[in-house]
Amino acid sequence: MSFDTVSIDFISGCDVKAIIFDVDGTMADTEDAHRVAFNRAFDQAGLSWHWSVDEYRDLLSVAGGQERIVHFLHTNTGHSPTSLYDMARSLHQAKTQYYVQSIEEGSVGLRPGIAELVAQATEQRVRLAIATTTSPANVVALLSTQLGAKWANLFEVVEDAATAPNKKPCPDVYLNVLARLGLAAEECMAIEDSFNGLAAAQRAGIPTVITRNAYTQHHKFDGAVAVVNDLGGVDLAALIQLHTQAIK
Repeated sequence: MSFDTVSIDFISGCDVKAIIFDVDGTMADTEDAHRVAFNRAFDQAGLSWHWSVDEYRDLLSVAGGQERIVHFLHTNTGHSPTSLYDMARSLHQAKTQYYVQSIEEGSVGLRPGIAELVAQATEQRVRLAIATTTSPANVVALLSTQLGAKWANLFEVVEDAATAPNKKPCPDVYLNVLARLGLAAEECMAIEDSFNGLAAAQRAGIPTVITRNAYTQHHKFDGAVAVVNDLGGVDLAALIQLHTQAIK
């Protein structure tokens, strides 16, 4: 995909008032770090489960780590989901500790183009927000490691699993972001990596660019403004062009 150069004057007068980022798989290729952390939590609990890459790819259709464990247990034991939440909660807490430790040790970096896009948007006073279904601890670990201790100053709004318990593809997390920003959906651009994320953003009415990865390259992304392998060649000017085309 190629884009024409857009002048800085056009950028300063653009209709994109905010860029809303998903985190896992979008800002960084974190999914395998999550998978390894799940397996470490299972080992710690004395369980024989081990999620392979292929198995975890399928499990990612269920949004939310704790929900993913419940789904796995329900599928393999037949027990009611309600009876499994306490066990899932304990396993997920252990998994989060392993994941955060791994991220803080530098196991995962930002995907191509992310740091540059954040810098460009900040310079051009395009507002930034986060809409994710991951836990606050995961967000803090990744972004403080990759963007510095003052990362939260870059993002005006952060909505996550703690503030939007109804996970994607429900649009709640995006609707919360829009409400807090005080913006209409068509004034924003969402950056996502998965079918569930795209569906959530679309249901909120937000034009969406998909940056697929190894875990989501098989997803269908009908209705996305664009589908790319990463944002290495997609700068702020390119997003503005895509947004303009999408809202015509």
